[in-house]
Amino acid sequence: MPVLSQQLRAGGVVGAGGAGFPAYVKAESRVEFVLANGAECEPLLHKDYEIMKAHPAEIVGGMRRMMEATGASRGKFGVKEKNREAAAAIESQLGGAPIDMVLLGDFYPSGDEYELVYIATGRLIPAAGIPLQVGCVVSNVETLYNVELAARGEPVIRKFLSVGGAVRQPKSFWVPIGVTLREVLDLAGGPEVEPFAVFVSGLMMGTLTFNLDEVVTKTTAGLIVLPRDHYLVARRDRSLESMNRIGKSACDQCSYCTEFCPRYLLGYEVQPHKVMRSLGFTGSGKDLWNQWAELCCACGLCTLYACPEDLYPKEACDQSKQDLRAAGIKFVQQKPVRVHPMKDGRRVPQAMLRKRLKVEEYERETPFEPLDYQPARVRLPLKQHAGQAAVPVVKEGRTVKRGDVIARVPEGQLGADLHASIGGKVQRITAQEVEIVA
Repeated sequence: MPVLSQQLRAGGVVGAGGAGFPAYVKAESRVEFVLANGAECEPLLHKDYEIMKAHPAEIVGGMRRMMEATGASRGKFGVKEKNREAAAAIESQLGGAPIDMVLLGDFYPSGDEYELVYIATGRLIPAAGIPLQVGCVVSNVETLYNVELAARGEPVIRKFLSVGGAVRQPKSFWVPIGVTLREVLDLAGGPEVEPFAVFVSGLMMGTLTFNLDEVVTKTTAGLIVLPRDHYLVARRDRSLESMNRIGKSACDQCSYCTEFCPRYLLGYEVQPHKVMRSLGFTGSGKDLWNQWAELCCACGLCTLYACPEDLYPKEACDQSKQDLRAAGIKFVQQKPVRVHPMKDGRRVPQAMLRKRLKVEEYERETPFEPLDYQPARVRLPLKQHAGQAAVPVVKEGRTVKRGDVIARVPEGQLGADLHASIGGKVQRITAQEVEIVA
């Protein structure tokens, strides 16, 4: 195994943008381009913007290491043009390296890797494919920060978060992995409304929770607090059965969900309006219509922006993909991937998206604050990544130091090792997590 790949595996580095794919696998690739994803298109989240301003040297260092490991001849940073301070911070560290800035428009979802690869290189990833197939590796900017630290022997034990919405002190900061959402909200001054709900890692692609005992993982991007009676909370808090019943009765096949779909506009056969038909056809047609969901990226634009009747095509696509996997059906696109001629004209500006989501009043800066938070305890999930869960290598009652390995993924299996985010005693080990008390 190449040196950087070994260092990334030992450091437990995974995709910090949300997917959690183990970074050591990408470091073993051979590509032409390494792309840094700093687009950050989720409304109200500013984590990538703040980390690029605060830690440009480490991020560029991680980019250089990935380029060297993969043999890439060029690197490209995807940053929104409006985020000039972040772009300037990155550019100040390039020092003549073969790394370009790719300035993106303020639209959603500019951070989708299919979109970023196309804008940065002009190449279209094959249907159901990965960037590697067109000579690219894509990594989130925080992942590149962790690449640089892992190369120095420092494992992933903390997470950079943006906390916004209805909180008293919107800000960005580092916290040890395994702290509770309650602690994170307290560090941002607490909610300014009662009762409230929390979106974890985004309004569009994140999850809604009311459980503040959930913990921060390697893939948590940030928290957004909204009033409990907010439009988005009410929409997301419905059961899937209710979503399907509403869609079955109300979908008039207007096709707006498809016409605004970013993947459809790139040339992929994603047609949510046809998937919605599967809610109404149970005796015939269901398997056929379901297959139009296979290439959906789950960005949520169809459900939360395009549909004029507030239906749930994204959730129908999610269910369809599960049904296809269970049935062993694999959809293969027959047509060549060709960009739709109306693609640029149907981009969704962030300002319009925020207005549609009714969150414009919560669009605020989340400035970085260099906190040194020392929690009394952490709970570390054994599966914070794509692949197999890590297996504990410590026993209850053992004393561990900050950065010690506490769980490993079996040799030869995809996954990421887990490290103690604080020093202390291993209080409890379950099938799901390891708890450490300071």
